[in-house]
Amino acid sequence: MKRDIRKYLFDIKTSIDSVNDYLGDKRDFFVYQDSKILRRAIEREIEIIGEAVNQILKYFPEIKIENARQIVDTRNWVIHGYDKVDDVIIWGIATNHLPKLKSEIEALLKQY
Repeated sequence: MKRDIRKYLFDIKTSIDSVNDYLGDKRDFFVYQDSKILRRAIEREIEIIGEAVNQILKYFPEIKIENARQIVDTRNWVIHGYDKVDDVIIWGIATNHLPKLKSEIEALLKQY
């Protein structure tokens, strides 16, 4: 089976877009924290992003994504340390780190 870098990049972009849709324009930490469904949805998208980055590291090591190892480690923490997931950290990822990652992924999608 031939792997296509665009699939993984598209999966990352789609998950980031989903997080943005879930949060909407009015981003409110307390709304996020009070909604188990919203928290779980965002955690799931972070898992998908982390797994796609992991596949890129494995099959396309020449593709450079800033903080790739940290992204994969976060995925592992969310999945395996579900009882230690910190809402503040996930919120920070969703609101601060994903916008930068989205720009990086969009640039790579244009390149490939």
